[in-house]
Amino acid sequence: MMRVWQNGRIIEPDEAHVSIADRGLLLGDGLFETMAVHNAQVFDLDAHLERLTSGLGVLGFVQAVDLPKLRSAIARYIAAEEASSAVLRVTVTRGAGPRGLAPPEAPHPAIFMTLSPMPAVRKIPLSLHIATVTRRNEYSALSRIKALPYLDNLLALAEARGQSADDALMLNTRGTIACATVANVFVIREGRLETPPVCDGALPGTMRALVLCLAKQAGLAAVENSLHVKDLAEADEVILTNSISRVMEARDCNGLPLGRRAGAAVERLRALIASRFDAE
Repeated sequence: MMRVWQNGRIIEPDEAHVSIADRGLLLGDGLFETMAVHNAQVFDLDAHLERLTSGLGVLGFVQAVDLPKLRSAIARYIAAEEASSAVLRVTVTRGAGPRGLAPPEAPHPAIFMTLSPMPAVRKIPLSLHIATVTRRNEYSALSRIKALPYLDNLLALAEARGQSADDALMLNTRGTIACATVANVFVIREGRLETPPVCDGALPGTMRALVLCLAKQAGLAAVENSLHVKDLAEADEVILTNSISRVMEARDCNGLPLGRRAGAAVERLRALIASRFDAE
């Protein structure tokens, strides 16, 4: 495992420690971002830092984090570890605090980063399962930020794996599709690229935003609208996106086959995304 960055120091993993009073550990009071490192640069770093800033604003301690300093630290960490291709995770907690829910008046955030090998590109389409063990709360501000508590996603994925599926689709409280456990969901049908809006509980993913931006170049009309489970069966293609795997196709859901009729459009999207990666 590569060395880790913790509060300004690059150290061996077994030297990294979190305070027993850290609110991220005790209460999930913090955020994280997972980013792709390509050619020793973080792809779409501005978008990731903008979302991190937004999340810190929601949690109420954005003024306690020096974001320009964090940007510089990311570059130094990647250079020090000579990471040409990797997965970078940045975690920010409010830091240690007194017992109870009330946050400290003057927080001292704990920030740490890890670098992991970039996973191999998945070539086999995904098998999906509609999670029943939990729902995504589209009314919660946490549905729009990368908050540390991910137990709903963990439970949904465990349920999917128990059904021999690769990932779970999570419904919101109204029963429409919000997202997968670590990805945004799109359907392609009749020349449209459709995805749930953020108000349906979809995380505003950085790759989601890029795919929506590139849709027209791929010959698709980008549309944000609510998606129902029945829409999956009517789709020409169902795809999932995130910043690490980029674009993944789905082959079935709850054991029923999904359409695979828009492969050319999917490949155009992949090519456009790849060209953006190489350009950066």
